Amino acid sequence: MNKKRILVVDNEQYIQEVAKICLETVAGWEVITASSGKEGIVQAETHQPDAILLDVMMPDMDGITAFEHLQANPATKEIPVILLTAKIQATDRRRYAQLGMKKAIAKPFQPLELAGQVASALGWTFEN
Repeated sequence: MNKKRILVVDNEQYIQEVAKICLETVAGWEVITASSGKEGIVQAETHQPDAILLDVMMPDMDGITAFEHLQANPATKEIPVILLTAKIQATDRRRYAQLGMKKAIAKPFQPLELAGQVASALGWTFEN
């Protein structure tokens, strides 16, 4: 079984670090990080991750705009995207689903549950 590669895009360094540690420790996945939507797009093209965890509210380019760029690019169009967001009302969830997001995970998230939430959203299994 090959190791999954996850790209975490969040402008908050702390969120990147917590997500990276948890996904690597709990699920054994490889984690790449990016601090902005633009950097995330470049990292997605370069590293072709198995999934992207994408923050919604970031300066310069928000997560929705970054997602639209990813969807418009043939090299990144098929990569599943899960949002990390504090905006998680029912109307937000419906909008995200209509755009094609796999899931929205509320921030702050439970670190030890993050890998399970990602795996569940994508139909993956892992040993922990």
